[in-house]
Amino acid sequence: MLNNAATYTKQIKAWANELGFIFCGIAKAEFLEDEAPRLEAWLNKGFHGEMQYMENHFDKRLDPRLLVDDAKSVISLGLNYYTDAHQSDSNAPIISKYAYGADYHDVIKGKLKQLLQLINEHIGEVHGRGFVDSAPVLDRAWAKKAGLGWIGKNANLISKKTGSFFFLAELIVDLDLEYDVEPTADHCGTCTKCIDACPTEAIVGPAIVDGSKCISYLTIELKNEIPVAFKSKMDSWMFGCDICQDVCPWNRFSIIHNEPAFQPHPDLLDMTKQDWNEITEDVFKKVFKGSAVKRTKFAGLKRNIDFVK
Repeated sequence: MLNNAATYTKQIKAWANELGFIFCGIAKAEFLEDEAPRLEAWLNKGFHGEMQYMENHFDKRLDPRLLVDDAKSVISLGLNYYTDAHQSDSNAPIISKYAYGADYHDVIKGKLKQLLQLINEHIGEVHGRGFVDSAPVLDRAWAKKAGLGWIGKNANLISKKTGSFFFLAELIVDLDLEYDVEPTADHCGTCTKCIDACPTEAIVGPAIVDGSKCISYLTIELKNEIPVAFKSKMDSWMFGCDICQDVCPWNRFSIIHNEPAFQPHPDLLDMTKQDWNEITEDVFKKVFKGSAVKRTKFAGLKRNIDFVK
């Protein structure tokens, strides 16, 4: 049985590394005072578009103690998904790198479950919950607070070591740990490459994205028809968008992931523009079985493909 916060912290970070996470930082579970006015202003400006769920659970988004009783620590984790693999037909509609392989929600939830199990087996009875992008938790704010990086002008968390092609997740626990109190300085400087490159002008200020203009929102979250105003501005993206990350100078430090679950389906990268234009529901189910692309459903992906033709 381990017996102090420093030892617990060291062990948890070691387990996280063994499970494949490239980052693990820990912050005290408390109210995110600085984030409250930012979130309120973002919502008031309608930057969440039709993502009405963003208006729900405002207090829970800012205070992890409302999500886990007697929460003491927020363990922030990063899982790399960068790959140098790419679609072979340069004229085909484009899919974001993060969706090449298995649905990251499922992959990361499994790893969080394993981490909590290790904590309970070796430290003692600890209550906690894992969160992956689909619950009221401000991932980037907690990752920044835990010293994993800074919020770039494109509103992504950026690390000097590996750029920004990684997923964020949290394990909120009722266990006192050692907190990473050294925030990472902002290293974007005067660079505006992400702002300049965004074809829909969705980055409306440093670290402020108008979600209703973002290509990822338009191709995934938006359930209605894509507004015709974006007809010539989508740069052939049919699911998600990597532009603001692809142009970021810090991503020259990205390293290729070693997560087997993120390997692309054998047929995915070789599909031609014609293959995509003629895609059937059966092919969709085969290629995207267990993939995050299921979120759009066949009809949604077909809508996107037809829009960017």
